[in-house]
Amino acid sequence: MVELKTPGEIAVMREAGRVVATALAATQTAATVGTSLRELDEIAATVISEAGAKPSFLHYHPRSAPSPFPAVICTSVNDAVVHGIPTSYRLAEGDVLSVDCGAYIDGLHGDSAVTFIVGAADPDDQTLVDETRRALHAGIAAATPGARMGDIAHAIGTIGRSRGFGLMENHGGHGIGRAMHEDPFVPNEGKPGRGLRLRPGLVLALEPMFLAGGNDRYRVDRDGWTLRSADGSRAAHWEHTIAVTEDGPVILTAR
Repeated sequence: MVELKTPGEIAVMREAGRVVATALAATQTAATVGTSLRELDEIAATVISEAGAKPSFLHYHPRSAPSPFPAVICTSVNDAVVHGIPTSYRLAEGDVLSVDCGAYIDGLHGDSAVTFIVGAADPDDQTLVDETRRALHAGIAAATPGARMGDIAHAIGTIGRSRGFGLMENHGGHGIGRAMHEDPFVPNEGKPGRGLRLRPGLVLALEPMFLAGGNDRYRVDRDGWTLRSADGSRAAHWEHTIAVTEDGPVILTAR
């Protein structure tokens, strides 16, 4: 069931989104060569706590996972696409790092992700990161009242396919609100003019996930959480929580 949010609920989600944006900015600043993924998790936890919010990911346990998620953020390095668990791994020059973070205030969630390169960037990796971010903003621009879900999917997928990237199969964005994952599913590829009509009050998390090797397939790590590209190629993941309004899309997790 798709639930439209009230202006008051969207305002609270904007506050949660600001906390998420601040936590992501702090982790990106700290993500230098030699920094461990656990250290980044501790930084995000501190930002969320000091803001009076609570982490969305910690102890989250969907039916598809073997155990609750053990951290505040997801840290996915190189061929890890999403859901990477922060470990003692220390970042190396040229690593492609995706950080995904969620937080909630008064039971309402914000969810966002960024991908960046640690230290000097390989040009191909930088293109992957930049084009995935561009696809996110193309999807956001398509989220206007009266448009269709397929318009968002088409905007995202067209950019990924035009650059020869894979789009991780069976994964995309989602509704968000009282639960971190709500209906509807937001595909990253589709036909324009098809699907759910977008109405003011609809809040969505858009999240393109592009794989450099052009293969859509992925594999699951032994930890039961980390999803990696099947061919070992590098991946990028960007995400914003947005609200569809009478005046167009509004990013609730903007920095």
